Amino acid sequence: MTEQFQKLIQEDRDTRKKSSWRGTLLEYLELVRANPELASLSHKRLYNMLMTPGVKEIDLEEDPKLKRLHKGEKLRVYNFFAEDFYGMDKTINQIVRYFHSASLKGEESRQVLYLVGPVGSGKSSLVEKLKRGLEGATGFYSIDECPMYEEPLHLIPRHLRKEFSKMLGVDIEGDLCPVCRYRLKEDFHGKWEEVPVRTYEYSIRAKRGIGVVPPVDPNNQDTSVLIGGEDISKLDLYSEGDPRVLDLSGALNVGNRGLVEFIEVFKNETEYLHAMITATQEKSIPAPGRHGMIYVDTCIVAHSNEAEWKKFKSDHTNEAILDRIVTVKVPYNMKLSEEVKIYKKIIRQSRFTADVAPHTIEMASMFAILSRLEPTNKCDLMTKLKLYNGEEVVEKGKTKKIDVLELKEEAKNEGMNGISTRFIMKALDNALSDNIVDNCIHPISVREALVQMVKESDYPEDIRKRYLEFLQDTLHKEYLEILEREITKAFVYSYQEQAESLFQNYLDHAEAYVTKKKFKDRNTGEELEPDEGFMRSIEEQIAIVGTACDGFRQEVIAYLWSAGRKGEKITYESYEPLKEAIEKKLMASVRDVSRIVTKARTRDEDQGKRYDRMVEQLIRIGYPASCIDTILKYAANNLWKD
Repeated sequence: MTEQFQKLIQEDRDTRKKSSWRGTLLEYLELVRANPELASLSHKRLYNMLMTPGVKEIDLEEDPKLKRLHKGEKLRVYNFFAEDFYGMDKTINQIVRYFHSASLKGEESRQVLYLVGPVGSGKSSLVEKLKRGLEGATGFYSIDECPMYEEPLHLIPRHLRKEFSKMLGVDIEGDLCPVCRYRLKEDFHGKWEEVPVRTYEYSIRAKRGIGVVPPVDPNNQDTSVLIGGEDISKLDLYSEGDPRVLDLSGALNVGNRGLVEFIEVFKNETEYLHAMITATQEKSIPAPGRHGMIYVDTCIVAHSNEAEWKKFKSDHTNEAILDRIVTVKVPYNMKLSEEVKIYKKIIRQSRFTADVAPHTIEMASMFAILSRLEPTNKCDLMTKLKLYNGEEVVEKGKTKKIDVLELKEEAKNEGMNGISTRFIMKALDNALSDNIVDNCIHPISVREALVQMVKESDYPEDIRKRYLEFLQDTLHKEYLEILEREITKAFVYSYQEQAESLFQNYLDHAEAYVTKKKFKDRNTGEELEPDEGFMRSIEEQIAIVGTACDGFRQEVIAYLWSAGRKGEKITYESYEPLKEAIEKKLMASVRDVSRIVTKARTRDEDQGKRYDRMVEQLIRIGYPASCIDTILKYAANNLWKD
């Protein structure tokens, strides 16, 4: 094992040695001439970092769910963010667009990128991803021992820059910092081409290319946190105007060539923010003491909660700062399938080893999203949740025709309030702590934990009442529907085959009815009239009765003919209204038997076998054995009341 350790250490050392470079400015000029990208400014570097892992454009025609959600839009997935962020497509697209625009040296290259959103929506995580991305990116070239890690091309005198720009194929902007200017004169006697240049790697801990500004005490807003200061210990050796006394360790100094993060930015006084604005707009910051201005090339990313943003924005004296900010909203996720992925990712990254029953994370996610939705007169909130998830919602045999983009347009502030992911994770932890013996959580225990947390919270009374209604009524009913369907599937032997058989039979009868012809029985070959009673027994499951039956049958056949022409595989799940009708038909056919099996205190031999087979099937599809009894009792007490 020692040899393996040694081998790994040596390989890392060799790799780092190969990737590092040292030389003079003259040698660096040759490198830039061969690859002008080496001299890119900070926004361009960050944009390249985002794009290097690749971009995937989704073909919406191949995914009906995504087509419903992104009608008329282009959906791009940026691989840089893909593995860590879910349900943030719009936010990520706006961030990438900002860096693209800024990389072209447009106006946005001189503006702050500001992320605003509710607590726990992912603002800090997005900035952290950018910082970690820089640490993993290719290093950059800098003047050796420069406290600002500045671009070596700053050494080229201004009167020669035009000519060198043509030769190198790059624009040269910026000036030497006071320390490098002093060293060029005193140590290198003006021979700028001999000044040593080397590569550096971005590092948060080493404060190299990445700066962080936490909220500062309003009673003591020392600007040295931003722009550095003077080393008092050196004032005995050098005069106050000597650059050697400078300690350029402020966030805007160390963030040169990369990124500076302002945490909870608007908790700082307005005067304190002027250095931030000067750094972006003028690309310069004041040097401590009597050393004038210092050129800085950095991307500033700030973030705070919406309450602070609204307060800051309401003060008209802040207009100068507001005009220099590009605002990107980071709302809570509003898509159920993506919310589920968020919690599964957190659980994977934690030491959470408990068994999780099916639909547990889904039900908790539903509560989170319901709390974030704004009411609409077009549908109820559960329907809206499903529409936002790209699902087809069937009502009285018809798919609801509601434009998702219109729903989003009328609720522009949606997602800026509601339950955070942290709240849900606490509920999962609480549910587990109440069930340590079985080491299992399920929708019932998590719902109880959420109810308790909401009751104990300090929400306004109207919000608390609304949240409890979601948990005790809306989600209670939704889970019972899911549970009835799952128990039926587990109870009915060869459920899929029976559903397909019902589907094919219905199609035979409906097609004959619509075309006014007889149909040939698949088993006997006998020509028969369409069975009106059989078709109605399925249609009535979704409230299709009377004259509405004719229209429904025509819609089913037209839809499936169209699907057949396109070469799509046709199953009982192909047409959502018919799928729901068939599932309800199967559930109705076994409801009485399943009620006996799940509620019977004493079972005869046949019932016992059916019960055991059902339990085996539930375990096979993911239900932990330790919680099946609890879930079946819950179903018996709520689904099949006598």
